[in-house]
Amino acid sequence: MVLFPTSIIGSYPRPKWLQDKMAEFAAKKISEQEMQSAFDKACIETIREHEEAGVEILSDGEMRRTEMTEYFAERIKGFTAYGPVRVWGNNYYNKPAIISELDYSQSLLVEEFKFIKANTSRGIKVPITGPYTIIDWSFDEHYKDKQEAVMKLAKIENEELKALVNAGASFIQIDEPAFSTRPEEIDFAVEAIKEMVRGVDAKLAIHICYGEYDKIYPALLDFPVDQFTLEFANRSFRVDYLKEHEFTKELGFGCIDVHNKNVESVDQIVAGLKKGLEIVPPEKLFVNPDCGLKMISRDVAKQKLSNMCQAAKKLRKEHGE
Repeated sequence: MVLFPTSIIGSYPRPKWLQDKMAEFAAKKISEQEMQSAFDKACIETIREHEEAGVEILSDGEMRRTEMTEYFAERIKGFTAYGPVRVWGNNYYNKPAIISELDYSQSLLVEEFKFIKANTSRGIKVPITGPYTIIDWSFDEHYKDKQEAVMKLAKIENEELKALVNAGASFIQIDEPAFSTRPEEIDFAVEAIKEMVRGVDAKLAIHICYGEYDKIYPALLDFPVDQFTLEFANRSFRVDYLKEHEFTKELGFGCIDVHNKNVESVDQIVAGLKKGLEIVPPEKLFVNPDCGLKMISRDVAKQKLSNMCQAAKKLRKEHGE
């Protein structure tokens, strides 16, 4: 693998025509087959945009997914939805509730992965929301406590990860933004991830955004994964707290701000990435956005990715590659 491989985190802006199709489907104006064809088209368009931007480890921009908690709760037996709650601004999701024993009743991401694999020759990263965040962002009307619910969901997601590996997935990212918001629960969060990844033969990453990272560091290093993908661009590239203990994992370095429509220059991104090299050696630094890109326009998202990939190439040249 080249130095400073470029990747994504997950989401990408949906094109307007796909949003219109989804509204038509919700209004029962088009068939499920027409909706799936639209999703297929949008996924291929997104894959091509990622390729054109120079991304080396890509995804389909989560075109088929609703929201990172809601999407999985809809497909795991034992959940229901009670209606929309505000995330931030005017963004909402249908908050799930556990009303009975959770059960792995259907595959969650295998068909999505197979479609991506059939439509690109590049590396693929599969994002999946982790058990702690799904439970933390849901109501629980069944289990005796939060830890029991998280551990049950971890066992279910372990089955899904193994199914993904059997389908050919080699890089899986567990999204756990809730970790940093409740540092007092980090110990059983570690146990849940251990259960989730038990026997899973793939490169494993955890993505965390929100919260204060220094509240859960160096406890982060106890998680049995290969890599952490963290946001830095939106935090003024602050890395000082990571120097207090040896960072023993790979670092997916968030170098473009997904909440800001201003496109960072190549040189700005290079300067940010060099802060990452204060934490890990070149062979352990991966290049990615802070988070998913769905909250900005598609044109801006593509330009940000393109500049990010050019920055990685420039940094490779500086390191003799």
